Amino acid sequence: MNWQKEKKRFACAWAGMRTAIKEEEHLRVHIALAVVAIAAAAVVRISKWEWLILLLTVGSVITLELINTAIERVVNLVTTDFHPLAKAAKDIAAAAVLFAAIVAVAIGIIIFLPYMIDK
Repeated sequence: MNWQKEKKRFACAWAGMRTAIKEEEHLRVHIALAVVAIAAAAVVRISKWEWLILLLTVGSVITLELINTAIERVVNLVTTDFHPLAKAAKDIAAAAVLFAAIVAVAIGIIIFLPYMIDK
C-alpha cells in the first residue's frame, strides 16, 4: 500500500468535507442536530445498542446529504439550462435526504422518549 497516495486521498476527502460544510447550509443543520442528539445521548446514558443505532442514523443522514450535494454539483456542471431529468436527479437526491431525516426523527423519538418519560 502506498501510504503517500492514501494520505493524499484522505486529505482530498477532508477537503471535500470542509467545502461541503462551508457551502451547504443543510449539511450544517444536520451536523448541528447530530451534535445535539449525541450530547443528549451522553446525558441520558443510552445503551450500547442505542448508540450503534443513533450513530448509524446520524451517519446515514450526513452521508446522504453529502451525496445529494455531489449530485447537485455534477448536474450543475453538466447543464445550467432547465432539463426535466436534471431536475428529477436533484429532486430524487433531495428526497433521499428527506426520507433519511424523517426516519432519523422517528428513531430519535423511539430512543429518547423512554428516557424522557422516566424522568
